[in-house]
Amino acid sequence: MNRPLVAILSGAGISTDSGIPDYRGPNGVWRKDPGAEKLVTYEYYMGDPEIRRRSWQLRRRNRTLKAEPNAAHRAVAELERSGVPVRVITQNVDGLHQLAGMPARKVLELHGTARSVVCTKCHARGPMEDALARVDAGEDDPPCLECGGILKSATVMFGEPLDPVVLGEALAITKACQIFIAVGTSLQVQPAAGLAGVAADHGAQLIIVNAEPTPYDDRADTLVREPIGTALPGLLRGLGGACDA
Repeated sequence: MNRPLVAILSGAGISTDSGIPDYRGPNGVWRKDPGAEKLVTYEYYMGDPEIRRRSWQLRRRNRTLKAEPNAAHRAVAELERSGVPVRVITQNVDGLHQLAGMPARKVLELHGTARSVVCTKCHARGPMEDALARVDAGEDDPPCLECGGILKSATVMFGEPLDPVVLGEALAITKACQIFIAVGTSLQVQPAAGLAGVAADHGAQLIIVNAEPTPYDDRADTLVREPIGTALPGLLRGLGGACDA
């Protein structure tokens, strides 16, 4: 039996039930404190030690590393375990899809991961927890232990390009899938947002699960406005049943 390939594009809205705030929603981080964007903007981060010190303090307060997967993350992993071909393309950097049980090789992190740090000079990588331990011990802007270069979160900051390899894989999956589900994303940030249009152009069934309207609503076959934590598990259970029929 040939089961349809399901591609799931997830945004910040899928993780709000895990206690991680979104960025562009009505109560999003950037709307509450537009100045916070500087802390995750590459040009400011690289050029201003004070921005870096504030960024490290922000990371210390960040709840991402303490967050646990919620019902929506678990539903995605359960669909994959049921035998339906699932690929996750996520704009999130929290790693919760993998913690919920999705195989890492089936998750594309468009914007990197907050669970690691990377040196901007020699590109050495390491666990974020180790870097934060150094901050807790008194280093307000910990340098790379390999070369002394500037460390940053292994996320794509504003002003940085997406990894072309990861983006290419996401595009290939989008073109190949039969069902494309955009969940918890405003579909405003390109190039990730454009994947919804690519999926529709290639004949995929487009399902959008988001509380707020998106620019691609008129292309969607199905629009779901209900809370993601209950709506997505129900939707995926129905999808899994239909694939078994």
